[in-house]
This record gives sequence, structure tokens and C-alpha cells, in this order.
Amino acid sequence: MIQIILSVILVLYPYRAASLSTNYYANICPNLENLVRGAVQQQMAQSPITAPATLRLFFHDCFVNGCDASVMIINPNGDDEWHHPDDFTLKPDGFFTVLRAKAAVDADPRCTNKVSCADILALAARDSVLLSGGPYWPVELGRYDGKVSTRNSVVLPHPDYSLDKLYQMFSAFGLDQTDLVALSGGHTFGAASCAFINNRLYPTTDQTMNPQFANQLRGTCPAALNPNIFVFLDATTFAAFDNAYYKNLQQGKGLLASDQILYNDPRTQGTVNMFASNQGAFFQAFTNAMTKLGRIQVKSALNGEIRRDCRFPN
Repeated sequence: MIQIILSVILVLYPYRAASLSTNYYANICPNLENLVRGAVQQQMAQSPITAPATLRLFFHDCFVNGCDASVMIINPNGDDEWHHPDDFTLKPDGFFTVLRAKAAVDADPRCTNKVSCADILALAARDSVLLSGGPYWPVELGRYDGKVSTRNSVVLPHPDYSLDKLYQMFSAFGLDQTDLVALSGGHTFGAASCAFINNRLYPTTDQTMNPQFANQLRGTCPAALNPNIFVFLDATTFAAFDNAYYKNLQQGKGLLASDQILYNDPRTQGTVNMFASNQGAFFQAFTNAMTKLGRIQVKSALNGEIRRDCRFPN
């Protein structure tokens, strides 16, 4: 059923709008990238989880209704994407980053109400990676903001999904197997609630998990489920964007089942090994995948707008 729904969506909305280009705002808001990066730096200085929160926000946005910042819309009746259980775990720090960047952009008279929240989010996600030691890539711009956000529209990958189910979801958006493994590398920083891993620890340990790693996790995550306790997705270099995530998978230290399956399944193990041994290869694949992700169901002036406040449709 999910595949049918996604296929219908893709017929209605092409992956890429013709207007997307890396210099879209060159004559509209020439200082855009500096303004956004400065705001990201300021937010990162205030909160250590800003970078992973912003990157995750971009992924959750693009996978639901396309890259249109609809994930940021607040509906008075609570019927919006953020109130879906899969989105309610999104950290406020990511939202604050975009709002701070939007305020900085609109404070420039040349840019006021001319830059979409969707484009600001795309830039902020890139800068969150870059400022954490990750790669730079030119971001394609020219998206318009969505006008609608509904809780029932949210369909996202889950930590307990099989590789087949994950690939089904990614391929529906034109993302291939390498993209899946590369984008999963975003888990090289950030944290996850114990609620997502307790089923791997209790009543017995998931046999694909490193026993010592499992013992450490049980010391943090009690058997009595507590969704307010968090553990790092990559405990070795939790604040850095690097390839440690893939090295962890090789040792059975993938936090989520959907992470560890990438190494345990022979179809993706080779890609994991390559990224673990070659950070440059991971960075290149990640930037390619992020560019493709940013093209999903892009809105134009015909079905979108430039939101004055990222939280509310005009």
C-alpha cells in the first residue's frame, strides 16, 4: 500500500523542478549563504545537538510531501506533521536553526520575503554537516514552500524495518542502494531514544549486537521503557560528521536495527566496508545522495509560496 501511494505521488510531482539551480538567488539575495551559515553557527554555539537535529529535520521534511518545509507548519488543531509520533521526536533545535536563519535572511532588505523556508532548511542542513567536519556541496535552490501539513501524510522509515522495506521506500523517491547506505551515515552524529532500541536489549539481546556494546546500553536504558533517556547513535565521535558510524557497524555496534542490517546483509555490506575504509568515498556518496534527496517533489510558484513565517502558511 505504501508503495502504491508513493508511486502516485511521484507521478503528480516530478523529482526536480526546472528552476532549481545553485545560483538561483545570485541576483535576489546575494549574501544568502553567509547569512544562513552565520545563523547555523550561532545556534550550534548554543546547543550541541543543533547539527544532527537540523539534518534530521531536512530528511523528515523531504520524505513527506517533498522538500517544502511543510514539517515546520503548525496547525491550530494539532493536525500537522510535527504531531505525528514519527516527527514528535524531532528536536526543537533544528526548528530554531531554520527560524534563526529565516530572521537573519529577512533582515537583509534585499532578501525580505524572497527566500523560501524550504531553501533555508536545505542550506542549514548542508552547513550543519560542514560545520561538524563533514563535506561541502553546492545546494540547488529555487524551492517554494508547501501550504499544507497533515499528520496522516507522514510515512517515514522505522528503526525495525528490513533492508527490503527500507529500499522500497528509498527507491520510490529515486534513491538507490548506495544513497540509502550513504544517507544512513547521517547517524554518525546525534542520539536516539531508548524507546527505539529496548526491543534489541530485552528480554534477550539481539544476536546481531556486540555483547559488550549491549551491556553498555543496558546500563543506560532500563528494561522499564523510558522514552526520555537518549543514547548516542555513534558514541565514539558523537559530535563529528565522519565515517565512524560505518566502523561501528563492522563491530556490531549499530545502535538501531535498521543501521546494523546494512552491514549484516551482503547486498550492502560491501558499501559499508568501503565507506568505513574510505571517508572520502562516504563524503562523495553522501553529497550526491543529499542533492538527490533535495529534489524530491519540489514545489513551484504554481503549488507553493514563500512563507513569511516558516511556522504558518501565508
